[in-house]
Amino acid sequence: MSILNNKPEVVVITGASAGIGRATVRAFARRGANIGLLARGQDGLDGAREEVEIAGGKALVVPTDVSDPNQVEAAAEAVERAFGPIDVWVNNAMVSVFAPVKQMSAEEYRRVTEVTYLGVVYGTLAALRRMLPRDHGSIVQVGSALAYRGLPLQSAYSAAKHAVRGFSESLRAELLHDGSKVHVTTVHLPAVNTPQFGWVKARMTRKPRPVPPVYDPAVAAEAIVWAAHHRRREMLVGAPLVQGVLANKLAPGLAERFLAEQGYQMQQDDEPLEPNRKDNLWSPVLGDHGAHGRFVDEARRKSTQLWLNTRRNWIMGGMLSALSLFFLFSSRSKG
Repeated sequence: MSILNNKPEVVVITGASAGIGRATVRAFARRGANIGLLARGQDGLDGAREEVEIAGGKALVVPTDVSDPNQVEAAAEAVERAFGPIDVWVNNAMVSVFAPVKQMSAEEYRRVTEVTYLGVVYGTLAALRRMLPRDHGSIVQVGSALAYRGLPLQSAYSAAKHAVRGFSESLRAELLHDGSKVHVTTVHLPAVNTPQFGWVKARMTRKPRPVPPVYDPAVAAEAIVWAAHHRRREMLVGAPLVQGVLANKLAPGLAERFLAEQGYQMQQDDEPLEPNRKDNLWSPVLGDHGAHGRFVDEARRKSTQLWLNTRRNWIMGGMLSALSLFFLFSSRSKG
């Protein structure tokens, strides 16, 4: 529910037709939210709308290419006409190309940047235009482990996620300077079992796959929904991601050498890449692909680290209380 008017929360999700965006749609729908569904794929958008309505909420389908700021602004206007003031905006839309830098084209770098980075900027600007005058709202940037460490074969996507992180850090400082109550948070996700690996553009001998361990999209959605309602500047999801970030900070050269040796293998499946397969770089792949990819059997459905992360204040409070009692009884026994 919206904390401003006790009405259903109004949420906008980009990349809502599939993958993490689709899982996030389901999670907000279970909370009774009214949701603006933004993506390019009509089939997936229609499927997402049906899921929201089955859950008892309302959904507005707005076919949108987030690389076009005019389309993003028009989508924001349409959502507010339908449902009222936007409470939460989730920037999730992305595209990528799996290929060595030497095989990439300038047009591919531009396209990945326009969708995965500038799409976040345009979505944030549209949200701020509405949230700042009201001094209310939450913007969730869907980040990645690749915002901390670039991977071989994913230079364009890694660079875009680094850019999202830098943009969000600058914006947070400005909001703090202005004393604004609008909150910007970034949720950095581990590898997730989404359909993107079946349609991402690739120049490899074998099919692309997420770097293990892999998590279920519901884990990502849980983190995004939680972050939208708590004032946490950043969230790292999954113990492997936390470990990777720490390792990169402590020994970035060793991390680079490890990825040079293992990074190609870790991002390729055993099956050969089909010739002339369809990808979604320039246009969506037809069909409703849902939230899950083909790695269901290996995907982790829970994250202990996320459970602890979202309860860290309670845990710290409990530990401090236990220590206080220990020292209290200790001093009495000595007396």
